[in-house]
Amino acid sequence: MASVEQSPGGASRKAGIQTWLKRIFVRLGILPFLIVIAVIVFTAMSDNFLTGRNLMNILRQSVYLTIVSLGQMLTLLTGGFDLSVGTIVALSSVVGAVVMASVYSAMPDAVYLAIALGFFAGVLAGSLIGVVNAAGVAFFNVSPFMMSLGMASVGFGIALYLTGGVPVYGLPIEFSDVFGFGNFLGIPSPIWIAGLIVVALWVYLYKTPQGRHFYAVGGNIKAAKLSGINVRGTLFQAYVLCAALAATAGMLLTARLDTGDANIGASMPLESIAACVIAGVALRGGVGRLENVVLGALFIGLVQNGMNLARIESYLQTVMLGGLLILAVIADQIRLRYVASLKD
Repeated sequence: MASVEQSPGGASRKAGIQTWLKRIFVRLGILPFLIVIAVIVFTAMSDNFLTGRNLMNILRQSVYLTIVSLGQMLTLLTGGFDLSVGTIVALSSVVGAVVMASVYSAMPDAVYLAIALGFFAGVLAGSLIGVVNAAGVAFFNVSPFMMSLGMASVGFGIALYLTGGVPVYGLPIEFSDVFGFGNFLGIPSPIWIAGLIVVALWVYLYKTPQGRHFYAVGGNIKAAKLSGINVRGTLFQAYVLCAALAATAGMLLTARLDTGDANIGASMPLESIAACVIAGVALRGGVGRLENVVLGALFIGLVQNGMNLARIESYLQTVMLGGLLILAVIADQIRLRYVASLKD
């Protein structure tokens, strides 16, 4: 029986598809493939998954992780990371809620003054954690792991001390109406805020010299010093900006929950690092794209939403997230080896 030979056109088309897939893998890593697989699987598991209402819900739920992940990306670019982002979310929520509720109680007519002061106090409190992290890493050469882990404990203790472990209530309803459940042109206000942050950070990273310094420091810190880059200043900015973004996410989450809580944000360190690594941000520093991190955070939100619709228990969701992180790290190593082999 004669064997069936593949036509030249079919072989060329197959080679072209393989080349295209390899280019996607080199540039974006495993993320596009994971998104496609997740959409197919969860669409098959639930009829409600691929609907306009649910997709908008995924965007809204992913806002908080997206903002935190953008800050985490800055520290990863410099070759470090911040394990205190969860504590910063909680501390900003508690401090902001306490100040807001106190001012609102004392001056019920000054609603927007109470909101402004509470929001500012929450972001400032979270940013101070970042200042301490930045000082330890940049000026005292403390390991980012030990510095951020220690500050995570300190910040969590402060948050519990301020509240006694009890959620803070008494916030003005306008705070939740605007920053938690507000809409503009049919899009939730938290998505607008996250979009503005993404645009501002994109301009800062890719259109200013300081933005390129993050990549230079993470790529080769000795070469960065010889090039005249202020390495300590760059590290300081990375950790302060990371904390400020996490604190902003904490205040937006407070508006969504309509309460200040010391127990929110516990999963943010793992999820934010996972979002970055899945998006191709290198743990060694110097490599990563902001738009990919946004997709990485959306992917995690998509997976969590899909598992909720499929009624998968939260404990198994944590297992899945950890597995995705390990898979992303392995895929990143394979991608780096492949890129190195192309250069050779």
